Amino acid sequence: MTAQLLDGERLAQRIKMELAERVGRLTTNGRTPGLGTLLVGENPSSARYVEMKVEECKEIGVRSFDVHLPSTATQEEIEAVVDQFNANPDVHSILVQLPLPDGIDEEQVLFRVNPAKDVDGLHPTNLGRLVMGAPGPLPCTPAGIVELLAEYEVPVEGKHVVIIGRGLTIGRPLALLMAMRRPNCNAAVTVVHTGVEDMAALTRTADVIVSAAGVPGIVTADMVRPGAAVVGAGTTFAGKRLLSDIADDVVEKVAWITPRLGGVGPMTRAMLLRNAVLAAEKVR
Repeated sequence: MTAQLLDGERLAQRIKMELAERVGRLTTNGRTPGLGTLLVGENPSSARYVEMKVEECKEIGVRSFDVHLPSTATQEEIEAVVDQFNANPDVHSILVQLPLPDGIDEEQVLFRVNPAKDVDGLHPTNLGRLVMGAPGPLPCTPAGIVELLAEYEVPVEGKHVVIIGRGLTIGRPLALLMAMRRPNCNAAVTVVHTGVEDMAALTRTADVIVSAAGVPGIVTADMVRPGAAVVGAGTTFAGKRLLSDIADDVVEKVAWITPRLGGVGPMTRAMLLRNAVLAAEKVR
């Protein structure tokens, strides 16, 4: 069996072209979308992530307001930047890059973001909207995974989806999203984690597996059934090499699979840009 690659890079480029048109219309009407980014410290992965966001903002015409604080920044200094972004009418959305340095209360910082400017869709207000099925910015990686599966016509509605990982950014909101009665979702969802006994017994029953564990190679060929779709959403770095949750031998057994590079990552960034544009469109 030859698996079809779920090419997130190609789809993300198309989404960005559509977003650029929307940004153009907004700018013509006197409102250029603005994204405020806050980076604290010198984490290379975080710095690169923010750098990519800034580059992609320029691609589609979104203004970028970037603040980089040293790792010695205090809770008060970090929250003061969030307050400035909240008060700035030219900043329509806010990205606080995680993780923050040790000793900083991340939850308190994130709670301080105006929910209307929450570009990650992870503010409690917006997660509550997701639970209720109300409109609001969706968490970026879960939304990107749903779009990617839909683009390649992977059957999800009425199917069994197993999600490995229960984290706030992917596992928990993705489980909510995919269980909801909405297009390309409406699935039976099982959430497992590394503490579950005989995880393979559950994954082998799945039509779709999404791994967001951040454990290299945790999903192996003997854990998937022939013809399933497998999405690697968890990544780990070994030096500069990006490692996937999906072992190399899985590709020979499944019908659809994300590549190690160019799968979920580009879709996450595209969804963040979509949330940024949507936030600007909603301003009255």
